[in-house]
Formats: sequence, C-alpha cells, structure tokens
Amino acid sequence: MLVDRARRSLGQAAWRRPFADPRHFQIAVLLGLLIYGMTALDFGLSGARITVTIGTALVTQWVADHLVRRPNTGIDLRSPLISSFSLCLILRTGSLWIAALASVLAIGSKYAIRHRGKHVFNPANFGIAVVTLTTSQAWVSPGQWGSVALLGFALAGLGGLVVYRAARSDVSYAFLASYAGFLFARAAWLGDPWQIPVHQLSNGALLLFAFFMVSDPKTTPNARMGRLVHGVLIAAIALVFRFHFHEPDGLLWSLLLVSPLVPLWDRVFAGSLYQWSGPRSVAHLGLTDVALTNPTRTRATAPNLLRPTGTQS
Repeated sequence: MLVDRARRSLGQAAWRRPFADPRHFQIAVLLGLLIYGMTALDFGLSGARITVTIGTALVTQWVADHLVRRPNTGIDLRSPLISSFSLCLILRTGSLWIAALASVLAIGSKYAIRHRGKHVFNPANFGIAVVTLTTSQAWVSPGQWGSVALLGFALAGLGGLVVYRAARSDVSYAFLASYAGFLFARAAWLGDPWQIPVHQLSNGALLLFAFFMVSDPKTTPNARMGRLVHGVLIAAIALVFRFHFHEPDGLLWSLLLVSPLVPLWDRVFAGSLYQWSGPRSVAHLGLTDVALTNPTRTRATAPNLLRPTGTQS
C-alpha cells in the first residue's frame, strides 16, 4: 500500500528512470563501496555502528525538516543516506555515541550553517572534522582502502559517473589534476623518482574524497570558473597540511577551510544556483508530489532562496 502511494505521487516516469536524479546513483555507488569495504577489505564495522549512524542521520533530518518547514512535507531520505554512508566509509570510532554525534553534526550543519540558499560545509566532512577535533575516540583511516590498482580504477569510474550526472565533474578533475601536478612538481624539485608521486596518487581514499566530497553540488561554487579555483585551492592546501604540518587527514581539513570561501567565488563569478534535477525519489514515500527541475535562477534572485527548501543534501 505504501509503495502504491509513492508510485501514484511520483508518477511512472520516476520508476522507469530511477537514476534520473544523480543522488540515486550516488546512493547506489556508496552502498556498493560500503559492502565491498566490509566484505573484501575487512573494515571491521559493526552492525550496531552502521545502524546508529544511518538511523541517527534519518531522525535528525526528520526533526530538522519539521522544525524549519511544515510538518506534513515529508522527509527526503536521499540526503541523510548519502551523508551517513559517507560517515560509515570514512569515520572510524569505537563509540556509538560519537557515531551518533557525527550524524547529528553532519545533518544539522545543513540547516544551521547556510548562505544564500546553500549550506556552507559538506555534511559528512563537517561531522567528521568536529568529532575528530573534539574527541580522542574518532579518527580517519585513509590507508584502509589500500593502493590496489583495480580498486582505484573502479572508484575513478564510479565516481566519474556520479559527478558527471551531477554536473560537477569539473571541480573533481580540477582537484585531481592540481593535486597530481603539485606532487610531480615537488618530486622534480626534490629530485625524487617519479614512482613516489605515482604511489602517493594510488590511493582509493583520494578518489573517494575527490568524487564524493569535493564535488558536492550544494557546497561548490555556482560558476565553472569558481569551481576550478575551488578545486585547485583545496589541492594546494591539502598538500600544505600533508607535507608541512605532517597531517595525514589534510584532505578533510583543506575542504573544511576552503568551503567558507564558496560565497566569495559565487560573488566574483556569476552562476546559477544548483538544484537537483529529476522527479522526487520514492524516499519521499508519497507524502509530496513536487517535481524538481534545473534552475535558471542567478545571483540576482539568490536572496529569495534564504529559506531552506526540500532539496537540501
């Protein structure tokens, strides 16, 4: 009955084209990576940890939606699923309370820290950064993905499809090209063999970061030039963290520091505010029948978008 209700609200097109909205594809890819990590890479994630992370994200989204919007608007499950899957893939902790706190911080940041209709920080990045900075029981383990070439190619291919469908491939490739260029330039300057930067680039965590965090459409600049600047700056600061401060989690800290500059890039480089395209997913459970389309809004109409909408992610 519930499925029939959702189907009537969404229309048959949503069922015929389940990946019309890039978030659906992203959820599928992240879930696949999570299953791969647990079965082939032995991530050591408990069922309780996964349940708490995902469940807390969903509850936080529901509560936040009811606080800022009408109670009968329903809940969009796509955003909390993407954020909670990312937390499961990246964050490591032995405490269920910290796992829950990371989910609350990730989802809550979308509503609490906003500018002109966009949340400032990537939700998962914000949640991970806060709990690793403020507690001694949370950490990031980039080495868990290893440097297996097959995994790297798979991540690059899947991630490339995701960012292409979300129209944000430019920022991911700008970041990766700059990161690689800086590494090879450093190796040349120091006289290191080229195998060293190749090894430094052969990391699944780097590709996961590039394709699933840097490319978040709701936290990247509106204009392409702004996104290119954004990607290059993230790469440069990440390498400063890595080689000057010897910080292994430099990628996360770089994104956290650069994200507040996005409003500046949006002011300097004019562009349209991104909106997710395609029909609303079955995750809405048929509680609303509003369809989403790509925007034509520009900076001139941005002040009208200060109020949170149902398309946050």
